[in-house]
Amino acid sequence: MLSSGVSTGSESALNGNGNPLSNKAHIVQTANSRHLATFEALLLGHEDWIYTLKWRSRNGHLRLLSSSADNSLAIWEPDRDTGVWVCTTRLGEISGQMGATTATGSAGGFWIGLWSPDGNSVVSLGKNGGWRLWTLDAALEQWIQRVAVSGHTKAVMDTAWTAGGEYLLSTSSDQTTRLFAEWKREGLESWREFSRPQIHGYDLNCIDTMGEHRFISGADEKLLRVFEEPRAVETLLHRLCEISAPHRDNQLETANMPVLGLSNKAVATAQTATSGTDADEVHRSQEVVISRAHQSLLDLQHPPFEDHLSRQTLWPETEKLYGHGYEISAVACSHDGHLVATACRASSIDHAVIRLFETSGWTEIKPPLSAHSLTVTALSFTQDDQFLLSVGRDRMWAVFEQGPNSTRTYKIVSSNPKGHSRMILGASWAPVESGRVFATAGRDKLVKIWKSTGSSSELEFVVKESISAASAVTALSFSPEAEENVIRLAFGTDLGVIQVCSISLNELSIISSRAIQQSLTPSRSINRLAWRPGGRRSYYNGGYVNGKKPVNRTLAATSDDNSLRIYRICILED
Repeated sequence: MLSSGVSTGSESALNGNGNPLSNKAHIVQTANSRHLATFEALLLGHEDWIYTLKWRSRNGHLRLLSSSADNSLAIWEPDRDTGVWVCTTRLGEISGQMGATTATGSAGGFWIGLWSPDGNSVVSLGKNGGWRLWTLDAALEQWIQRVAVSGHTKAVMDTAWTAGGEYLLSTSSDQTTRLFAEWKREGLESWREFSRPQIHGYDLNCIDTMGEHRFISGADEKLLRVFEEPRAVETLLHRLCEISAPHRDNQLETANMPVLGLSNKAVATAQTATSGTDADEVHRSQEVVISRAHQSLLDLQHPPFEDHLSRQTLWPETEKLYGHGYEISAVACSHDGHLVATACRASSIDHAVIRLFETSGWTEIKPPLSAHSLTVTALSFTQDDQFLLSVGRDRMWAVFEQGPNSTRTYKIVSSNPKGHSRMILGASWAPVESGRVFATAGRDKLVKIWKSTGSSSELEFVVKESISAASAVTALSFSPEAEENVIRLAFGTDLGVIQVCSISLNELSIISSRAIQQSLTPSRSINRLAWRPGGRRSYYNGGYVNGKKPVNRTLAATSDDNSLRIYRICILED
Protein backbone atom coordinates (compact mmCIF):
# COMPACT_ATOMS: atom_id res chain seq x y z
CA MET A 1 0.00 0.00 0.00
CA LEU A 2 1.31 3.44 -0.88
CA SER A 3 1.22 6.25 1.64
CA SER A 4 -1.66 8.68 1.37
CA GLY A 5 -2.58 11.88 3.09
CA VAL A 6 -5.93 13.01 4.46
CA SER A 7 -7.04 16.48 5.50
CA THR A 8 -10.28 16.62 7.49
CA GLY A 9 -12.83 19.37 7.26
CA SER A 10 -11.65 21.01 10.49
CA GLU A 11 -8.13 21.46 9.11
CA SER A 12 -6.89 24.17 6.77
CA ALA A 13 -6.62 22.80 3.24
CA LEU A 14 -6.20 24.21 -0.25
CA ASN A 15 -8.29 23.37 -3.27
CA GLY A 16 -6.93 22.92 -6.77
CA ASN A 17 -6.77 26.71 -7.32
CA GLY A 18 -4.71 27.36 -4.19
CA ASN A 19 -7.66 28.85 -2.27
CA PRO A 20 -8.54 27.59 1.23
CA LEU A 21 -11.39 25.09 1.35
CA SER A 22 -14.46 26.16 3.28
CA ASN A 23 -16.84 24.42 5.68
CA LYS A 24 -19.72 26.49 4.34
CA ALA A 25 -22.90 24.46 4.02
CA HIS A 26 -24.26 24.10 0.48
CA ILE A 27 -27.98 23.58 0.04
CA VAL A 28 -29.14 20.96 -2.47
CA GLN A 29 -32.87 20.99 -3.00
CA THR A 30 -35.27 18.92 -5.07
CA ALA A 31 -39.03 18.98 -5.42
CA ASN A 32 -39.46 16.60 -2.49
CA SER A 33 -36.33 16.99 -0.37
CA ARG A 34 -33.73 19.41 0.92
CA HIS A 35 -30.11 18.54 1.76
CA LEU A 36 -27.07 20.28 3.24
CA ALA A 37 -23.59 19.39 1.89
CA THR A 38 -20.45 20.36 3.81
CA PHE A 39 -16.77 19.63 3.28
CA GLU A 40 -15.65 16.60 5.32
CA ALA A 41 -12.25 15.39 4.06
CA LEU A 42 -9.65 15.91 1.35
CA LEU A 43 -8.28 12.54 0.20
CA LEU A 44 -4.69 12.64 -1.01
CA GLY A 45 -2.94 9.63 -2.48
CA HIS A 46 -3.28 9.39 -6.26
CA GLU A 47 -0.51 10.86 -8.37
CA ASP A 48 -2.49 11.48 -11.57
CA TRP A 49 -6.01 12.15 -12.81
CA ILE A 50 -8.85 10.40 -11.02
CA TYR A 51 -11.28 8.86 -13.51
CA THR A 52 -14.11 7.30 -11.45
CA LEU A 53 -15.46 7.17 -7.90
CA LYS A 54 -17.84 4.48 -6.62
CA TRP A 55 -19.51 4.30 -3.19
CA ARG A 56 -20.23 1.04 -1.41
CA SER A 57 -22.04 0.45 1.86
CA ARG A 58 -21.43 -2.82 3.67
CA ASN A 59 -22.83 -3.65 7.10
CA GLY A 60 -23.54 0.04 7.60
CA HIS A 61 -19.89 0.92 6.86
CA LEU A 62 -19.29 3.32 3.96
CA ARG A 63 -16.38 2.80 1.54
CA LEU A 64 -15.20 4.65 -1.58
CA LEU A 65 -13.41 3.12 -4.61
CA SER A 66 -11.34 5.44 -6.81
CA SER A 67 -9.60 4.67 -10.13
CA SER A 68 -6.76 6.79 -11.46
CA ALA A 69 -4.45 7.39 -14.38
CA ASP A 70 -1.57 6.42 -12.07
CA ASN A 71 -2.50 2.73 -12.71
CA SER A 72 -4.06 2.13 -9.32
CA LEU A 73 -7.33 1.58 -7.49
CA ALA A 74 -7.71 2.90 -3.95
CA ILE A 75 -10.27 1.91 -1.32
CA TRP A 76 -11.03 4.67 1.20
CA GLU A 77 -13.00 4.39 4.42
CA PRO A 78 -13.27 6.27 7.73
CA ASP A 79 -11.27 4.95 10.65
CA ARG A 80 -13.63 3.20 13.06
CA ASP A 81 -12.14 4.99 16.07
CA THR A 82 -11.35 8.49 14.84
CA GLY A 83 -13.64 8.82 11.80
CA VAL A 84 -10.74 10.13 9.73
CA TRP A 85 -10.85 8.97 6.08
CA VAL A 86 -7.83 6.83 5.17
CA CYS A 87 -6.73 4.70 2.22
CA THR A 88 -6.98 1.13 3.49
CA THR A 89 -6.12 -0.69 0.25
CA ARG A 90 -4.15 0.19 -2.86
CA LEU A 91 -4.41 -2.15 -5.89
CA GLY A 92 -2.72 -2.05 -9.27
CA GLU A 93 0.75 -1.30 -10.50
CA ILE A 94 3.24 0.39 -8.20
CA SER A 95 6.01 1.31 -10.59
CA GLY A 96 7.84 4.37 -11.79
CA GLN A 97 8.55 2.75 -15.15
CA MET A 98 7.25 4.84 -18.01
CA GLY A 99 7.40 4.32 -21.75
CA ALA A 100 5.76 5.02 -25.07
CA THR A 101 3.64 1.84 -25.16
CA THR A 102 2.37 -0.80 -22.77
CA ALA A 103 5.33 -2.96 -23.77
CA THR A 104 7.72 -0.39 -22.30
CA GLY A 105 5.83 0.39 -19.13
CA SER A 106 2.95 2.72 -19.98
CA ALA A 107 -0.20 1.01 -18.72
CA GLY A 108 -2.31 4.04 -19.63
CA GLY A 109 -4.17 4.23 -16.34
CA PHE A 110 -7.28 2.58 -14.92
CA TRP A 111 -10.30 4.16 -16.56
CA ILE A 112 -13.07 2.41 -14.61
CA GLY A 113 -13.37 1.03 -11.08
CA LEU A 114 -16.41 -1.03 -10.05
CA TRP A 115 -17.59 -2.93 -6.98
CA SER A 116 -19.20 -6.35 -7.22
CA PRO A 117 -22.76 -6.55 -5.78
CA ASP A 118 -21.52 -8.21 -2.59
CA GLY A 119 -18.57 -5.84 -2.23
CA ASN A 120 -16.04 -8.68 -2.08
CA SER A 121 -14.57 -8.02 -5.54
CA VAL A 122 -13.46 -5.00 -7.52
CA VAL A 123 -12.68 -4.70 -11.23
CA SER A 124 -10.92 -2.10 -13.33
CA LEU A 125 -10.72 -1.50 -17.06
CA GLY A 126 -7.50 -0.13 -18.55
CA LYS A 127 -6.48 1.63 -21.73
CA ASN A 128 -5.27 -1.59 -23.39
CA GLY A 129 -8.66 -3.32 -23.17
CA GLY A 130 -7.95 -5.65 -20.27
CA TRP A 131 -10.02 -5.99 -17.12
CA ARG A 132 -8.29 -6.54 -13.79
CA LEU A 133 -10.13 -8.40 -11.05
CA TRP A 134 -9.36 -8.61 -7.32
CA THR A 135 -11.28 -10.68 -4.77
CA LEU A 136 -11.08 -10.30 -0.99
CA ASP A 137 -9.76 -13.37 0.80
CA ALA A 138 -11.38 -13.05 4.23
CA ALA A 139 -9.09 -15.62 5.83
CA LEU A 140 -5.92 -13.86 4.68
CA GLU A 141 -7.48 -10.40 4.83
CA GLN A 142 -5.89 -9.70 1.46
CA TRP A 143 -7.12 -8.75 -2.00
CA ILE A 144 -6.07 -11.51 -4.43
CA GLN A 145 -5.83 -10.87 -8.17
CA ARG A 146 -7.87 -13.26 -10.33
CA VAL A 147 -8.07 -14.06 -14.05
CA ALA A 148 -10.27 -11.59 -15.93
CA VAL A 149 -11.14 -10.97 -19.59
CA SER A 150 -9.28 -8.98 -22.21
CA GLY A 151 -9.72 -7.87 -25.79
CA HIS A 152 -8.94 -5.31 -28.46
CA THR A 153 -9.85 -1.66 -28.03
CA LYS A 154 -10.20 -0.73 -31.72
CA ALA A 155 -11.30 -2.42 -34.94
CA VAL A 156 -9.96 -5.97 -35.31
CA MET A 157 -8.66 -6.15 -38.86
CA ASP A 158 -7.48 -9.74 -39.37
CA THR A 159 -7.10 -13.15 -37.75
CA ALA A 160 -5.28 -16.37 -38.57
CA TRP A 161 -5.19 -19.89 -37.12
CA THR A 162 -2.07 -21.97 -36.85
CA ALA A 163 -1.78 -24.78 -39.38
CA GLY A 164 -3.12 -27.30 -36.87
CA GLY A 165 -5.72 -25.01 -35.32
CA GLU A 166 -4.14 -25.02 -31.85
CA TYR A 167 -4.64 -21.28 -31.35
CA LEU A 168 -5.37 -18.15 -33.34
CA LEU A 169 -3.79 -14.72 -33.65
CA SER A 170 -5.64 -11.45 -34.21
CA THR A 171 -4.37 -8.03 -35.21
CA SER A 172 -6.04 -4.68 -34.72
CA SER A 173 -6.00 -0.93 -35.21
CA ASP A 174 -5.20 -0.72 -31.50
CA GLN A 175 -1.63 -1.58 -32.62
CA THR A 176 -1.49 -4.99 -30.94
CA THR A 177 -1.36 -8.63 -32.03
CA ARG A 178 -2.95 -11.04 -29.56
CA LEU A 179 -2.91 -14.83 -29.14
CA PHE A 180 -6.02 -16.65 -27.94
CA ALA A 181 -6.18 -20.33 -26.97
CA GLU A 182 -8.40 -22.72 -25.00
CA TRP A 183 -7.57 -22.88 -21.29
CA LYS A 184 -8.15 -26.50 -20.25
CA ARG A 185 -8.54 -27.42 -16.59
CA GLU A 186 -10.59 -29.97 -14.65
CA GLY A 187 -12.85 -30.79 -17.57
CA LEU A 188 -13.51 -27.11 -18.37
CA GLU A 189 -12.47 -25.16 -21.46
CA SER A 190 -12.60 -21.42 -22.11
CA TRP A 191 -10.92 -19.09 -24.59
CA ARG A 192 -8.38 -16.72 -23.04
CA GLU A 193 -5.62 -14.39 -24.16
CA PHE A 194 -2.29 -16.10 -23.50
CA SER A 195 0.16 -13.79 -25.23
CA ARG A 196 0.49 -10.34 -26.76
CA PRO A 197 3.25 -11.07 -29.29
CA GLN A 198 3.36 -7.61 -30.89
CA ILE A 199 2.74 -4.17 -29.40
CA HIS A 200 3.43 -1.72 -32.18
CA GLY A 201 3.53 1.98 -32.95
CA TYR A 202 1.40 1.70 -36.11
CA ASP A 203 -2.10 0.40 -36.74
CA LEU A 204 -1.90 -3.27 -37.75
CA ASN A 205 -3.78 -4.37 -40.87
CA CYS A 206 -3.08 -8.01 -41.71
CA ILE A 207 -1.57 -11.21 -40.35
CA ASP A 208 -0.89 -14.82 -41.33
CA THR A 209 0.74 -17.76 -39.61
CA MET A 210 3.74 -19.66 -40.93
CA GLY A 211 3.40 -23.19 -39.59
CA GLU A 212 2.99 -23.61 -35.85
CA HIS A 213 5.50 -21.21 -34.31
CA ARG A 214 5.87 -18.13 -36.55
CA PHE A 215 3.70 -15.40 -37.97
CA ILE A 216 4.04 -12.33 -40.19
CA SER A 217 2.13 -9.08 -39.87
CA GLY A 218 1.70 -5.88 -41.86
CA ALA A 219 0.84 -2.41 -40.59
CA ASP A 220 0.50 1.21 -41.69
CA GLU A 221 4.20 1.16 -42.61
CA LYS A 222 6.12 0.06 -45.69
CA LEU A 223 7.53 -3.19 -44.30
CA LEU A 224 6.39 -6.50 -42.84
CA ARG A 225 7.68 -8.11 -39.66
CA VAL A 226 8.24 -11.80 -38.84
CA PHE A 227 7.98 -13.12 -35.28
CA GLU A 228 8.94 -16.43 -33.68
CA GLU A 229 7.35 -18.03 -30.64
CA PRO A 230 9.62 -17.85 -27.55
CA ARG A 231 10.19 -20.77 -25.23
CA ALA A 232 8.40 -19.15 -22.26
CA VAL A 233 5.12 -18.75 -24.20
CA GLU A 234 5.41 -22.21 -25.74
CA THR A 235 5.86 -23.76 -22.29
CA LEU A 236 2.86 -21.84 -20.93
CA LEU A 237 0.63 -23.01 -23.80
CA HIS A 238 1.81 -26.60 -23.33
CA ARG A 239 0.98 -26.61 -19.62
CA LEU A 240 -2.37 -24.77 -19.67
CA CYS A 241 -3.72 -25.55 -23.16
CA GLU A 242 -2.20 -29.00 -23.78
CA ILE A 243 -0.53 -27.78 -26.96
CA SER A 244 2.50 -29.86 -27.88
CA ALA A 245 5.89 -28.21 -27.47
CA PRO A 246 8.41 -30.04 -29.67
CA HIS A 247 12.09 -29.34 -29.24
CA ARG A 248 13.41 -26.68 -31.63
CA ASP A 249 17.05 -25.85 -32.14
CA ASN A 250 18.17 -22.29 -31.40
CA GLN A 251 14.78 -21.40 -29.96
CA LEU A 252 14.69 -17.89 -28.52
CA GLU A 253 13.80 -17.57 -24.85
CA THR A 254 11.91 -14.29 -24.69
CA ALA A 255 11.76 -10.72 -26.02
CA ASN A 256 11.79 -7.13 -24.87
CA MET A 257 10.97 -3.82 -26.56
CA PRO A 258 13.34 -0.90 -26.00
CA VAL A 259 11.79 2.41 -24.95
CA LEU A 260 10.59 4.28 -28.07
CA GLY A 261 11.40 1.18 -30.15
CA LEU A 262 9.25 -0.64 -32.71
CA SER A 263 11.16 -3.94 -32.89
CA ASN A 264 10.88 -6.71 -30.31
CA LYS A 265 14.42 -7.65 -29.35
CA ALA A 266 15.46 -11.14 -28.27
CA VAL A 267 16.73 -11.18 -24.68
CA ALA A 268 19.33 -13.52 -23.19
CA THR A 269 18.32 -15.61 -20.17
CA ALA A 270 20.08 -15.45 -16.84
CA GLN A 271 21.55 -18.88 -17.47
CA THR A 272 23.08 -17.89 -20.81
CA ALA A 273 24.53 -14.55 -19.72
CA THR A 274 28.32 -14.53 -19.81
CA SER A 275 31.01 -12.12 -18.82
CA GLY A 276 32.40 -9.43 -21.12
CA THR A 277 33.41 -5.78 -21.14
CA ASP A 278 32.07 -3.34 -18.57
CA ALA A 279 29.62 -1.84 -21.08
CA ASP A 280 28.51 -5.30 -22.07
CA GLU A 281 28.08 -6.23 -18.42
CA VAL A 282 25.76 -3.28 -17.78
CA HIS A 283 23.67 -4.11 -20.86
CA ARG A 284 23.69 -7.81 -20.01
CA SER A 285 22.63 -7.19 -16.41
CA GLN A 286 19.60 -5.27 -17.69
CA GLU A 287 18.72 -8.17 -19.96
CA VAL A 288 19.07 -10.66 -17.11
CA VAL A 289 16.63 -8.67 -14.96
CA ILE A 290 14.13 -8.62 -17.83
CA SER A 291 14.59 -12.32 -18.58
CA ARG A 292 14.01 -13.24 -14.94
CA ALA A 293 10.71 -11.37 -15.06
CA HIS A 294 9.77 -13.29 -18.18
CA GLN A 295 10.76 -16.55 -16.52
CA SER A 296 7.90 -15.94 -14.07
CA LEU A 297 5.59 -17.04 -16.90
CA LEU A 298 6.93 -20.55 -16.46
CA ASP A 299 5.44 -20.68 -12.95
CA LEU A 300 1.93 -19.50 -13.83
CA GLN A 301 -0.91 -21.95 -13.20
CA HIS A 302 -3.49 -19.73 -14.90
CA PRO A 303 -3.65 -17.47 -18.00
CA PRO A 304 -1.42 -14.39 -17.73
CA PHE A 305 -2.74 -11.30 -15.97
CA GLU A 306 -2.85 -8.00 -17.82
CA ASP A 307 0.53 -6.88 -16.50
CA HIS A 308 2.08 -10.14 -17.78
CA LEU A 309 0.44 -9.75 -21.19
CA SER A 310 1.49 -6.17 -21.68
CA ARG A 311 5.18 -6.71 -20.88
CA GLN A 312 6.22 -10.34 -20.56
CA THR A 313 4.68 -12.23 -23.51
CA LEU A 314 6.23 -10.44 -26.50
CA TRP A 315 7.62 -12.57 -29.33
CA PRO A 316 11.11 -11.85 -30.71
CA GLU A 317 11.13 -10.20 -34.12
CA THR A 318 13.37 -12.20 -36.46
CA GLU A 319 12.99 -10.57 -39.89
CA LYS A 320 11.81 -7.46 -41.72
CA LEU A 321 10.61 -7.56 -45.34
CA TYR A 322 11.04 -4.44 -47.47
CA GLY A 323 9.98 -3.47 -50.97
CA HIS A 324 6.56 -1.81 -50.85
CA GLY A 325 6.11 1.92 -51.21
CA TYR A 326 2.96 2.35 -49.12
CA GLU A 327 1.10 0.84 -46.15
CA ILE A 328 0.71 -2.94 -46.19
CA SER A 329 -2.82 -4.09 -47.12
CA ALA A 330 -2.65 -7.90 -47.44
CA VAL A 331 -0.42 -10.87 -46.66
CA ALA A 332 -0.72 -14.62 -47.23
CA CYS A 333 1.64 -17.52 -46.51
CA SER A 334 1.83 -20.68 -48.56
CA HIS A 335 0.70 -23.84 -46.78
CA ASP A 336 4.18 -25.38 -46.96
CA GLY A 337 5.59 -22.28 -45.26
CA HIS A 338 8.13 -21.54 -48.00
CA LEU A 339 6.53 -18.44 -49.54
CA VAL A 340 4.97 -15.17 -48.42
CA ALA A 341 2.83 -13.02 -50.73
CA THR A 342 2.32 -9.36 -49.82
CA ALA A 343 0.59 -6.26 -51.19
CA CYS A 344 0.26 -2.58 -50.23
CA ARG A 345 -2.19 0.25 -50.70
CA ALA A 346 -1.99 1.61 -54.22
CA SER A 347 -3.56 4.01 -56.66
CA SER A 348 -1.51 2.99 -59.68
CA ILE A 349 -0.37 -0.19 -61.37
CA ASP A 350 3.23 0.48 -60.32
CA HIS A 351 2.41 0.01 -56.64
CA ALA A 352 -0.50 -2.45 -56.95
CA VAL A 353 1.92 -5.35 -57.35
CA ILE A 354 2.20 -8.58 -55.36
CA ARG A 355 5.65 -9.29 -53.95
CA LEU A 356 6.77 -12.82 -53.18
CA PHE A 357 9.40 -13.66 -50.55
CA GLU A 358 10.96 -17.07 -49.95
CA THR A 359 11.32 -17.87 -46.25
CA SER A 360 14.57 -19.83 -46.28
CA GLY A 361 16.70 -16.74 -46.93
CA TRP A 362 14.01 -14.02 -46.79
CA THR A 363 14.83 -12.72 -50.26
CA GLU A 364 12.31 -11.33 -52.71
CA ILE A 365 11.48 -13.34 -55.82
CA LYS A 366 11.57 -10.93 -58.72
CA PRO A 367 9.90 -9.61 -60.73
CA PRO A 368 6.77 -8.85 -58.64
CA LEU A 369 3.40 -10.03 -59.93
CA SER A 370 1.41 -7.40 -61.81
CA ALA A 371 -2.29 -7.48 -62.57
CA HIS A 372 -4.13 -4.86 -60.52
CA SER A 373 -4.35 -1.08 -60.85
CA LEU A 374 -5.64 -0.36 -57.31
CA THR A 375 -5.09 -1.77 -53.81
CA VAL A 376 -5.04 -5.55 -53.50
CA THR A 377 -7.46 -6.34 -50.66
CA ALA A 378 -6.97 -10.10 -50.21
CA LEU A 379 -4.56 -12.90 -51.17
CA SER A 380 -5.09 -16.67 -50.95
CA PHE A 381 -3.06 -19.79 -51.84
CA THR A 382 -4.64 -23.10 -52.79
CA GLN A 383 -4.04 -25.93 -50.33
CA ASP A 384 -1.39 -27.42 -52.62
CA ASP A 385 0.13 -23.94 -53.24
CA GLN A 386 -0.21 -24.46 -56.98
CA PHE A 387 -2.26 -21.29 -57.45
CA LEU A 388 -2.36 -17.83 -55.87
CA LEU A 389 -5.56 -15.75 -55.98
CA SER A 390 -5.68 -11.97 -55.62
CA VAL A 391 -8.62 -9.54 -55.52
CA GLY A 392 -8.67 -5.76 -55.36
CA ARG A 393 -10.48 -2.48 -55.19
CA ASP A 394 -10.33 -2.29 -58.98
CA ARG A 395 -13.13 -4.95 -59.11
CA MET A 396 -10.69 -7.45 -60.56
CA TRP A 397 -9.53 -10.91 -59.55
CA ALA A 398 -6.42 -12.65 -60.87
CA VAL A 399 -5.10 -16.22 -60.61
CA PHE A 400 -1.36 -16.97 -60.73
CA GLU A 401 0.05 -20.45 -61.29
CA GLN A 402 3.27 -21.85 -59.90
CA GLY A 403 6.02 -22.51 -62.42
CA PRO A 404 7.08 -26.01 -63.54
CA ASN A 405 9.17 -28.34 -61.35
CA SER A 406 7.80 -26.73 -58.17
CA THR A 407 9.78 -23.54 -58.69
CA ARG A 408 8.91 -20.57 -56.52
CA THR A 409 7.94 -18.40 -59.48
CA TYR A 410 4.33 -17.64 -60.42
CA LYS A 411 2.75 -16.32 -63.59
CA ILE A 412 -0.72 -15.04 -64.29
CA VAL A 413 -2.97 -17.61 -66.02
CA SER A 414 -6.44 -16.08 -65.67
CA SER A 415 -8.07 -12.82 -64.65
CA ASN A 416 -11.36 -11.00 -64.83
CA PRO A 417 -11.25 -7.20 -64.80
CA LYS A 418 -15.00 -7.08 -64.15
CA GLY A 419 -15.41 -9.89 -61.66
CA HIS A 420 -17.85 -7.72 -59.67
CA SER A 421 -19.57 -4.45 -60.44
CA ARG A 422 -17.95 -2.87 -57.35
CA MET A 423 -14.73 -3.46 -55.42
CA ILE A 424 -13.88 -7.00 -54.28
CA LEU A 425 -13.10 -7.26 -50.58
CA GLY A 426 -12.61 -10.97 -49.90
CA ALA A 427 -11.45 -14.20 -51.56
CA SER A 428 -11.04 -17.84 -50.55
CA TRP A 429 -10.15 -21.14 -52.25
CA ALA A 430 -12.40 -24.14 -51.70
CA PRO A 431 -10.93 -27.48 -50.49
CA VAL A 432 -8.91 -29.35 -53.12
CA GLU A 433 -11.59 -32.07 -53.32
CA SER A 434 -13.80 -29.62 -55.21
CA GLY A 435 -11.23 -28.97 -57.93
CA ARG A 436 -10.10 -25.44 -58.74
CA VAL A 437 -12.90 -23.47 -57.08
CA PHE A 438 -12.80 -20.12 -55.32
CA ALA A 439 -15.25 -17.53 -54.04
CA THR A 440 -15.14 -13.73 -54.11
CA ALA A 441 -16.97 -11.17 -51.98
CA GLY A 442 -18.01 -7.80 -53.43
CA ARG A 443 -19.40 -4.49 -52.30
CA ASP A 444 -22.07 -5.13 -54.95
CA LYS A 445 -23.82 -7.38 -52.35
CA LEU A 446 -22.83 -10.59 -54.12
CA VAL A 447 -20.81 -13.69 -53.35
CA LYS A 448 -19.67 -15.42 -56.52
CA ILE A 449 -18.37 -18.98 -56.74
CA TRP A 450 -15.98 -19.60 -59.65
CA LYS A 451 -14.85 -22.94 -61.11
CA SER A 452 -12.06 -23.66 -63.57
CA THR A 453 -12.73 -24.92 -67.08
CA GLY A 454 -10.48 -25.88 -69.95
CA SER A 455 -6.93 -27.24 -69.85
CA SER A 456 -4.14 -26.06 -67.60
CA SER A 457 -2.58 -24.20 -70.52
CA GLU A 458 -5.80 -22.27 -71.18
CA LEU A 459 -7.28 -22.00 -67.71
CA GLU A 460 -10.55 -20.12 -67.39
CA PHE A 461 -12.93 -19.61 -64.47
CA VAL A 462 -16.68 -19.23 -64.84
CA VAL A 463 -19.37 -18.34 -62.31
CA LYS A 464 -21.14 -21.47 -61.06
CA GLU A 465 -23.23 -19.85 -58.33
CA SER A 466 -24.09 -16.36 -57.07
CA ILE A 467 -25.39 -15.62 -53.59
CA SER A 468 -27.16 -12.33 -52.91
CA ALA A 469 -26.82 -10.49 -49.61
CA ALA A 470 -28.77 -7.61 -48.11
CA SER A 471 -25.69 -5.40 -47.96
CA ALA A 472 -22.06 -5.25 -49.08
CA VAL A 473 -20.16 -8.52 -48.51
CA THR A 474 -16.86 -7.74 -46.81
CA ALA A 475 -15.36 -11.15 -45.92
CA LEU A 476 -15.72 -14.85 -46.68
CA SER A 477 -14.02 -18.16 -45.99
CA PHE A 478 -14.33 -21.76 -47.19
CA SER A 479 -13.94 -24.47 -44.57
CA PRO A 480 -10.60 -26.26 -45.14
CA GLU A 481 -12.13 -29.76 -45.39
CA ALA A 482 -15.06 -31.20 -47.32
CA GLU A 483 -17.51 -33.31 -45.33
CA GLU A 484 -19.49 -36.06 -47.08
CA ASN A 485 -19.64 -34.28 -50.44
CA VAL A 486 -20.48 -30.94 -48.83
CA ILE A 487 -18.31 -27.85 -48.40
CA ARG A 488 -19.07 -24.96 -46.07
CA LEU A 489 -18.81 -21.28 -46.97
CA ALA A 490 -19.21 -18.47 -44.46
CA PHE A 491 -19.51 -14.82 -45.47
CA GLY A 492 -20.03 -11.58 -43.56
CA THR A 493 -21.43 -8.18 -44.47
CA ASP A 494 -20.83 -4.56 -43.55
CA LEU A 495 -23.87 -4.75 -41.24
CA GLY A 496 -22.32 -7.53 -39.14
CA VAL A 497 -24.43 -10.36 -40.57
CA ILE A 498 -22.69 -13.76 -40.82
CA GLN A 499 -24.17 -16.37 -43.15
CA VAL A 500 -23.13 -20.06 -43.32
CA CYS A 501 -23.86 -21.94 -46.55
CA SER A 502 -23.69 -25.67 -47.30
CA ILE A 503 -22.66 -26.26 -50.92
CA SER A 504 -22.70 -29.43 -52.98
CA LEU A 505 -19.16 -30.59 -53.66
CA ASN A 506 -19.82 -31.64 -57.26
CA GLU A 507 -22.55 -29.30 -58.57
CA LEU A 508 -21.53 -26.31 -56.40
CA SER A 509 -25.20 -25.59 -55.80
CA ILE A 510 -26.52 -24.20 -52.53
CA ILE A 511 -27.97 -26.92 -50.31
CA SER A 512 -28.80 -24.70 -47.36
CA SER A 513 -28.00 -21.24 -46.03
CA ARG A 514 -28.53 -19.90 -42.55
CA ALA A 515 -27.55 -16.72 -40.73
CA ILE A 516 -26.05 -16.74 -37.25
CA GLN A 517 -28.42 -15.29 -34.67
CA GLN A 518 -28.25 -11.50 -34.77
CA SER A 519 -27.73 -11.15 -31.01
CA LEU A 520 -24.49 -13.15 -31.37
CA THR A 521 -23.03 -11.27 -34.34
CA PRO A 522 -21.03 -8.00 -34.43
CA SER A 523 -22.77 -4.66 -34.66
CA ARG A 524 -20.49 -3.34 -37.39
CA SER A 525 -18.71 -4.55 -40.54
CA ILE A 526 -17.07 -7.99 -40.65
CA ASN A 527 -13.39 -7.70 -41.57
CA ARG A 528 -12.25 -11.34 -41.67
CA LEU A 529 -13.66 -14.86 -41.29
CA ALA A 530 -11.50 -17.93 -40.66
CA TRP A 531 -12.53 -21.55 -40.12
CA ARG A 532 -10.47 -23.57 -37.66
CA PRO A 533 -8.30 -26.06 -39.59
CA GLY A 534 -7.09 -29.48 -38.58
CA GLY A 535 -10.30 -31.49 -38.92
CA ARG A 536 -11.43 -30.52 -35.42
CA ARG A 537 -14.95 -31.90 -35.23
CA SER A 538 -16.88 -33.77 -32.58
CA TYR A 539 -20.20 -35.53 -32.26
CA TYR A 540 -22.50 -35.08 -29.30
CA ASN A 541 -22.07 -38.43 -27.53
CA GLY A 542 -22.31 -40.16 -30.89
CA GLY A 543 -26.06 -39.44 -30.89
CA TYR A 544 -28.45 -37.99 -33.43
CA VAL A 545 -30.67 -34.93 -33.55
CA ASN A 546 -33.86 -35.39 -35.59
CA GLY A 547 -32.22 -38.33 -37.33
CA LYS A 548 -29.07 -36.36 -38.21
CA LYS A 549 -25.53 -36.31 -36.82
CA PRO A 550 -24.53 -33.00 -35.23
CA VAL A 551 -21.01 -31.87 -36.14
CA ASN A 552 -19.12 -29.03 -34.48
CA ARG A 553 -17.07 -26.60 -36.52
CA THR A 554 -15.28 -23.50 -35.20
CA LEU A 555 -15.36 -20.14 -36.97
CA ALA A 556 -13.50 -16.95 -35.99
CA ALA A 557 -14.78 -13.50 -37.02
CA THR A 558 -13.23 -10.05 -36.65
CA SER A 559 -15.14 -6.80 -36.85
CA ASP A 560 -15.01 -3.03 -36.78
CA ASP A 561 -16.90 -3.17 -33.45
CA ASN A 562 -13.55 -4.07 -31.77
CA SER A 563 -14.50 -7.72 -31.27
CA LEU A 564 -12.94 -11.05 -32.11
CA ARG A 565 -15.68 -13.68 -31.89
CA ILE A 566 -15.28 -17.46 -31.93
CA TYR A 567 -18.37 -19.46 -32.89
CA ARG A 568 -18.99 -23.15 -32.39
CA ILE A 569 -21.30 -24.03 -35.23
CA CYS A 570 -23.37 -27.19 -35.04
CA ILE A 571 -24.04 -28.66 -38.48
CA LEU A 572 -26.56 -31.48 -38.84
CA GLU A 573 -25.41 -34.14 -41.30
CA ASP A 574 -27.63 -36.82 -42.85
